[in-house]
Amino acid sequence: MGTKDQVLRMLEDQRDRQVSGARLAEELGVTRNAVWKAVEALRAEGYVVEAATNRGYRLAQENDLLSPASIERFLPDGHPFDITVRKSVDSTNAEARRRALEGAPEGVVVMAEEQTAGRGRLGKTFYSPAGAGGYLSVVLRPQLQADAAQYLTCAAAVACAQAIEAVTGEEALIKWVNDIFCRGRKVAGILTEGVVDMESGRFEHAVLGMGVNVRVPASGFPSEIADVAGAVCDDAVGALRSRLAAEMLARFWSLYESLPHRSFYDEYRRRCFLLGQPIVVAHNGSRVRARAVDLTENFKLVVELPDKTRRELPYGEVSTGSA
Repeated sequence: MGTKDQVLRMLEDQRDRQVSGARLAEELGVTRNAVWKAVEALRAEGYVVEAATNRGYRLAQENDLLSPASIERFLPDGHPFDITVRKSVDSTNAEARRRALEGAPEGVVVMAEEQTAGRGRLGKTFYSPAGAGGYLSVVLRPQLQADAAQYLTCAAAVACAQAIEAVTGEEALIKWVNDIFCRGRKVAGILTEGVVDMESGRFEHAVLGMGVNVRVPASGFPSEIADVAGAVCDDAVGALRSRLAAEMLARFWSLYESLPHRSFYDEYRRRCFLLGQPIVVAHNGSRVRARAVDLTENFKLVVELPDKTRRELPYGEVSTGSA
């Protein structure tokens, strides 16, 4: 870790107080001039670093730039995560997948300020502009059969909804199977991908991606998603994205550690706002009217068709409204 990153970590750890240049230099084993250069480099990246004569440096409270240190200060001691933050990537899932294939251990996290090719389920894109959201992916090596992959997605959906409520106070509901809604608009999505051992049917590794629209982008949402996309907190200040990332990671890991028990089923079902509602099911290129009536223990959506027959959907694309 270079001097700039070390200075940033110390300032994050002491965000509520000033840290003298002399102390920074002594603890890092560098000169005060090296500390000054590191502070200037941080300012050039957009960090607001306050300086007071004879008192030292302090990160301004309104900073919301992402860094491993800014996220880790909200995580519990002994957490299992090894966090990397990138300014821009094609997709955090793609980057995490590359690392998993290279042997990265479970708990490696890739987070980005911006995704240039963010992806959602079923080949959809996930709009991921700089500064407006939190986009992260976690490398996992679950002892899980591939046909239970839905557990990962549903656990992450519950963790994401809980995190949004804990940080912002906004009620967060789940649209089966992987979308999070606040105030009737989609604010987050989950994408689970993996490599399966064909002989055992178990995952060699999985990559879990969580993307959240924290603020409305300065230029607004693209026209094709403007009628459904929303943000969790339009007027937020401070390190909201770092707090939200830490909450999502910590809450997901708690559920992940007991994944086969599906302890999160009841909460997932409670938050699933489609149940009892008329929906449209996309199937084999056609759209069929139905009603969402239940959720199985394995998170399959039970739908009732117009002829009153019922079908369990293990996955798929559903929506409210007319066909």
